Amino acid sequence: MLVKQLSVFMENRPGRLYKLTNALGKEGIDFVTLSIADTKDFGIVRFIARDNERAYEILKQAGFTVGITELIGVEVNDRPNALAEVVELMEEADINIEYLYSFVLTNHNTAKILMRVEDTDRAVKLLSEKGIKLLSEKIL
Repeated sequence: MLVKQLSVFMENRPGRLYKLTNALGKEGIDFVTLSIADTKDFGIVRFIARDNERAYEILKQAGFTVGITELIGVEVNDRPNALAEVVELMEEADINIEYLYSFVLTNHNTAKILMRVEDTDRAVKLLSEKGIKLLSEKIL
């Protein structure tokens, strides 16, 4: 199972992040995750919304450059070293993780890990074989 993430490429200047978050917020779109990677001049805002399809349309109409990326989402127990164990599986299989972020929902004993990898099909198969719970957007 894969999780769709929206990625927005934009200039790194005052007001741009507000424009993005306000465009979605005033339309009732809620974020599940949000990550920002930046350089001096540009940034990539990566996120999963409660309604990705609608968020995509809103941002396109607002003039943003928006892309959709599929990530592998897994759920692990919220305890020390759980992330390292998943990363170790990828390393042992020589599957490069391009980027990763994680989060914990309140009142849960599990952590969610979202990652973009070089070989998605092989990684999904490996994680499934190892009994790692895979996520879909519906469970987020």
